[in-house]
Order: sequence, then structure tokens, then C-alpha cells
Amino acid sequence: MDTTQTTRRKIIHIDMDAFYASVEQRDNPLYRGKAIAVGGSPEGRGGVVATASYEARKFGVRSAMPSKRAQQLCPHLIFVRPRFDVYKEVSRRIREIFARYTDLIEPLSLDEAYLDVTVDKLGIGSAIEIATQIKQSIKEELQLTASAGVSINKFVAKVASDLQKPDGLTFIGPSAIEAFMEQLPVEKFHGVGKVTADKMKRMGLFTGADLKKMTEQQLLQHFGKVGSFYYRIVRGIDNREVQPHRETKSAGAEDTFPHDLTSVEDMHAELEKLAEAVCRRLERHQLKGRTVTLKVKYNDFRQITRNQSFPYPINDYETILETAKPLLAGTLAQGQPIRLLGITLSNFGELNQGTGKEGPSPQLSLFNFDDE
Repeated sequence: MDTTQTTRRKIIHIDMDAFYASVEQRDNPLYRGKAIAVGGSPEGRGGVVATASYEARKFGVRSAMPSKRAQQLCPHLIFVRPRFDVYKEVSRRIREIFARYTDLIEPLSLDEAYLDVTVDKLGIGSAIEIATQIKQSIKEELQLTASAGVSINKFVAKVASDLQKPDGLTFIGPSAIEAFMEQLPVEKFHGVGKVTADKMKRMGLFTGADLKKMTEQQLLQHFGKVGSFYYRIVRGIDNREVQPHRETKSAGAEDTFPHDLTSVEDMHAELEKLAEAVCRRLERHQLKGRTVTLKVKYNDFRQITRNQSFPYPINDYETILETAKPLLAGTLAQGQPIRLLGITLSNFGELNQGTGKEGPSPQLSLFNFDDE
């Protein structure tokens, strides 16, 4: 494993547990112990769940799921209107706790962030101890729980934070990384969604060990440029630095399909999934945008984009989907099979709840998801 840079770093990934739902359960005793979904409504058209409580997740309710489907899975599900002003304030206080230990904080959203504590402000020295103190402070001061992953790079820390949710802390040290990555199921690799995982399994790739048998050129051939990332990360190589103050430029989702799409019906079905994924990010991060961009890659690898801009910011599922469909129709004149579709929303303004006005975009990271 390449350890020239990664061994010098101590990285923590903090991920709040069911953040929006946990805040609602904290603030309203009637919701405690109940299956709740923040966002969407059973009557709303195109509404999606932003976050579900752990009680709801036991029934299969998940983020980005259409609210009607969520209620089918969990008939007693309680839908709660999001309170983004509250979530933002709680997130601000969480960041204040982080800042006691380091200024190298890279927010990914309101509820998760990377911290580089290679050199920490308090001279503690142990990333595990710092993560423990942060979790304890969040619990004592905010009555919420967080899960933490600790390692020498961002990728492994993020995967680790998801292993013992809720209220977990997982450390994966340098000597354990390669063995850990080898046994990790491919669907647990951050950034590998269902479509890509299914493709990998059809190729006989079920774990990191299977991926490791592939050459970089083979991975590039089958998965495009992300193949190089898979090649490095399965060997524990991730030299990305923690980057404070990254600003959101766009929120997008795209899928590369195991079989080329030839029917409009199949294409529309995929657009629905993509619109749900984009809407989830927008709702979660309280963002609106004016420009919808459709990305199309044909089976001959020719790629085009089409976009439409609005005079006002939007972030709802129906508008995004019904904008993407005619953009797609404008690309189908030749009837060529399609191997990839993507939807991106950009030209952001932040949604100020209760006012209907917009303001500057918050300092969050770039969202672009394969097929999550």
C-alpha cells in the first residue's frame, strides 16, 4: 500500500444519526420511539422522504423514497414538515464543537463532515480520543447522537463511520486497511450504488478482493474514469486532503446502465430515479437552483448535454422530472441506444424558509452521485 502521504494524516468522518428525524424526536416528545419521515406527504405528488427515523427504517423506509411508497411500507408512518432553520442552527453548533479541535473541517452537508486532526488544537494526539470527545459533546450539549469513522484517509474514514450506526465509533488503522478493503462487499464502497454494484456482481466482483484482481486498465474499460479510483481505493490509497469551505456548484445524479436503453418508457423510468436522487440532495441541503441540465451518453460513447433555465429557483421533484423529459425528447431524433443518463441542478440560491426569498449558497461540497 502507498503510505507516503496517508500515514501522516489522522482523519475523522462524523455522520449524525438520522439527523433531521432525530432533531424532530428530540424536540417533540410525541415523536420519540415513533416511525417518522421528515419531508414529503402521503397526499403530495412527487414528494420524497428526506430522512427517516430508525423506527421507520425497520420497515424499509429510506431517504429519497417517494412518500406514497414509504406509507405503503409503514402505514403508521408520521410525516413531519422539515424545519431547515432549526437543522441549520444545530449544524452550526456541531461545527462549533468540531472547531474546538481543528480548523480543517470539510462539511459534506448539514449532518456530516471530515476533520483532519493530524495536528489538533488541544494537543490530544489521538484521533480516537478526539472522536470520542466530539461524540460525547454532541450528546451532552445537543442531545443527539453521531457516528464516527477514524482512519488515515477520507474514504476509509467515511466507510468506517457507517459500520456501527447509530452512535458508533470505528477505527481502521494503517495495517488493517488493505485487509478491510478486501473483505468489504462492493455495495459498501462509498460511491458504488445499486446499478454499479449489480454490474460488478454480474462480472463476478463481489468484494474488494475481487476488484483487486482486476488491472487498472480493465477497471477503466468497464467503469470509465472512476475505474482508476476503484483501483487505488481497494489498495487503501486515497491522498485527497480535507478541504474547508468547499462551495456547492451543482447537485446531480447519473447512472450508467448494464444494458443500453432503447425505449422511451425505460428512459423515463430512469429519469424518475435520477430526479428523486437529486431532489433528495436539494431538500436535504435546503437548496434551490435555476438550471436543469440533462446529460446523455450514447452506446458509441458520444455525449451531449441539454439544459433549461428558469427565471426563479426550483427544487421540486415534479418540475425537475418534467423538465428533463422534454430535454431528453430533443436528443432522441436518431433513436440511438443510451448507456448513461444524468440530471444536474445548478445556478443555486439558498432557500430561506418562511420567506420564500433566496440568499447566498451555503458552504457545502459538490454533489454528484453515480447511482445511489
